Amino acid sequence: MRTLLRPTGFIDSPFGHDAKVARLAGGLNWFGLVELIMVEGRKRVASELVAVEGIENRLDEEMAADWKRITAPRAPLQLGQRTIRLDQPQVMGIVNATPDSFSDGGAYADASAAAEAGARMAAQGAAIIDVGGESTRPGASLVWEEDELQRILPVIEQLSSGGTAVSVDSRKSAVMSAALRAGAHMVNDVSALTWDGQSAGVVAAAGAPVVLMHHQGDPQSMQKDPRYEDALVEVYLWLEERIAAAVAAGIVRERILVDPGIGFGKTVANNLELMNGLALFHGLGCPVVLGASRKRMIGALSNEAPAGQRLPGSLTLALKAAEQGAQIVRVHDVPETVQALKIWRGLRDSALTPRTA
Repeated sequence: MRTLLRPTGFIDSPFGHDAKVARLAGGLNWFGLVELIMVEGRKRVASELVAVEGIENRLDEEMAADWKRITAPRAPLQLGQRTIRLDQPQVMGIVNATPDSFSDGGAYADASAAAEAGARMAAQGAAIIDVGGESTRPGASLVWEEDELQRILPVIEQLSSGGTAVSVDSRKSAVMSAALRAGAHMVNDVSALTWDGQSAGVVAAAGAPVVLMHHQGDPQSMQKDPRYEDALVEVYLWLEERIAAAVAAGIVRERILVDPGIGFGKTVANNLELMNGLALFHGLGCPVVLGASRKRMIGALSNEAPAGQRLPGSLTLALKAAEQGAQIVRVHDVPETVQALKIWRGLRDSALTPRTA
C-alpha cells in the first residue's frame, strides 16, 4: 500500500496562527492540513486528514520525498529571452489556427490574423502563447502533419520574432521539431508523448520544456464512455509514470510540466473531482498546468451554455486552480483572466503582509 499527500486547509496568511502551516510549491498559497490518501493498486482504500504540524512523524521514506516536492519552489521557465516565474499563477493564451476547434475554430482568417491575436494576448498579460494546428476536441479527425505545419509555422515565426514566449500544441514529432526550429520554446502534448514514439527524443534533443497532459482514449472516442475507479488517483499515477518515461528518454525533470487533462476522456463528475483535488498533483514535483477554459463541463453545469458564453465559468475554474497553487492556467479569454488573477494576487499580497501594531 502507498500513501499520497493532498494539501488542503488553505489559509489566507501564515501570520497569527498558533498551528504550523506550510507553503505550497514556493508560491502564494499556505495550507494547514494534509489528506493522507491510502492507495492499493490504482484506487484509494482509506483516507485521513492530518495537521501539517507534526506531519514529519507520519512520513515514511516515499512520503517524505513527496512532501519535499510539495513544498519545494518551482524553478522559473526560461523560454527564449523570457523568464516565466512560477511562484505566482501565469496565463497561457490559446491560439488555435484551426477551422474546427471547439471554441475558437475558424476565428482567424489566416496566419497573420492568428499571430496578431497571439501578440495581442501577450500584450494583455499572457506569459506564454500556445499555438495549435490540430483540433483535439471530442470527435475531431486527425490532421495531416503538413497541413498542421502550414497552419502554425508562420504564426510561430511571427510571434517568436517579436519576443513572445511560444508553446507548440502538437502530438506529432515532426511538427514539434519544425515548430521548435521555427522559434517555439516549449511543447504542449495532449498525449503526454505517447502518440508518437519519436516525440520524446525530439523534446530531449531540443532541451525544451514539455507539458505532459493526461488523456483517456483519443479525440475520436475519448468522450464516448470514459471510466475510472478513482479518477484523481488514477490520473496522478498515470502522470507519474509519464514523467518517469520522459526522464528515461533524456528529458530533464525540471523541464516537465503536468496537466490533469480536464475534458480529455472524463465525465463532468471526473472533472469536478480533479478540480477539487488539484493540489494533489504538486506531489509530482512539476509545475501544474490547468486547461479548463470554455470546457464542456461549464456548459453542463450552466443550462448548456454554448462555448462563447462560458467566460464566468472559465474564470471560476481559473481562480479555483490558483487557490490550489496551479502555476499556469491555459485560457481563451486572456484579459479577463489576467484581471481576475491580478485581483486574486492583490488579495493574497494583502493577506501575506504582516500587520503592525
